[in-house]
Amino acid sequence: MSHTPRFAVLVLPNTSWSEILERTQHVERLGFELVTTADHFVDWSDTSRDWHEGWSVLAAIAMATERVRIATYVTQFPLRHPAMLARQALTIDHISNGRLEIGLGTGIPIDPSYDMMGIPNWDGKERVVRFKEYVEVIDRLLSNEVSSFTGDYYTINEAIVKPRPVQLPRPPLVIAALGPVMLRFAARKADTWDTMSFAKTFEEQLADVREKVRIVDEACAKIGRDPATLRRSYHMFDPASRSSGGGLSYYNSVDAFEDMTGQLMEVGFSELSLYYPVVAEQVPVFERIAQDVLPRLRVSELI
Repeated sequence: MSHTPRFAVLVLPNTSWSEILERTQHVERLGFELVTTADHFVDWSDTSRDWHEGWSVLAAIAMATERVRIATYVTQFPLRHPAMLARQALTIDHISNGRLEIGLGTGIPIDPSYDMMGIPNWDGKERVVRFKEYVEVIDRLLSNEVSSFTGDYYTINEAIVKPRPVQLPRPPLVIAALGPVMLRFAARKADTWDTMSFAKTFEEQLADVREKVRIVDEACAKIGRDPATLRRSYHMFDPASRSSGGGLSYYNSVDAFEDMTGQLMEVGFSELSLYYPVVAEQVPVFERIAQDVLPRLRVSELI
């Protein structure tokens, strides 16, 4: 594959703004390529926690950083009209001087945000159909100064988007996809495909994502897309973290991290997305990984 490996860190907006800012700047100082945040109305896993709005966080950290790229991994599309999201993205692309990536996903049906906000909680099939139109609207708006689109769910009429993005023809689109229909859509439309696995063990997660990679490769071949043009991003979810007080298995040791990431990169992922460590004892391992391991992986694991 043609993409140089890069590494992202998810900083959840479920703490104080000063802590979010410090974690984000820490990620940049450590040399990570990308810092991301989550996008919900509340913390869907624990609504008692503090929670800050994702795109507002992006605008703020765009001003507080200089090098690291920024994104929501990923935006829950039912929360906003696509034209307004495109305008938000355009604005943050300028604030960050071209460091934005637009992460998009269908959303989580079990998220209590929908009931709290009084908005429809569509079933999976309707979400996917709407999402395809949603992405098309954003792509058109950011790629052209004037755009129109008429779909079953979204319509724009001679919509003007000025100024033009810093990144041309538009900021990269990151599409989160787990199931076959969305995987095929990501193969057709995404600059970066982002995925994860909820399997209970790492070995089961590897088997799961190998199958996902196979489906994506087949989809690329079917539409005549060079699979090397699609960056593949894997979000390193650890299902045991909640029962271990937030500790992450890949931060248990440097060796554990190297073993897991090496296997994921062999599967074909050129981007690995980590959680910012919330257990104080794991922060030194996180820092050692950034300083000692990742530079080697960037050089030796060209995918």
